[in-house]
Amino acid sequence: MTRTCLISAVMLVALWFTPQAATGQKDKNTPQSRTLLGIVTNNGEQPLEKAIVYLKNTRSLVVQTFITGADGKFRFNSLSPTTDYEVFAQYSGKKSNTRALSAFDTRTEAYMPLKIDVPLPEPGKK
Repeated sequence: MTRTCLISAVMLVALWFTPQAATGQKDKNTPQSRTLLGIVTNNGEQPLEKAIVYLKNTRSLVVQTFITGADGKFRFNSLSPTTDYEVFAQYSGKKSNTRALSAFDTRTEAYMPLKIDVPLPEPGKK
């Protein structure tokens, strides 16, 4: 009985003083942040300038926004890999479908295109 207790105590002490536990370091293979990027287009696959992209942190409910440039692209950096996010875009009073970026998605750069059902611009107009 005494020998079993001694072995258990030694194992607990060994686990307590492993380098990872002692320094509080996370697994080196786990990314510390991730990026969400994409493009907002219409049904004709044309990029939509000045579309507003909304990114909601589903844990804290904080919403970030991004206004697209002429290329229709958006980018959100430094996102937590352990948090779920929801993203959608608005343009001319219309909204894209809401897409989810899950904490189970292990990509460090996630690409999510968003499409909004707006009419194609007339030739010569923007």
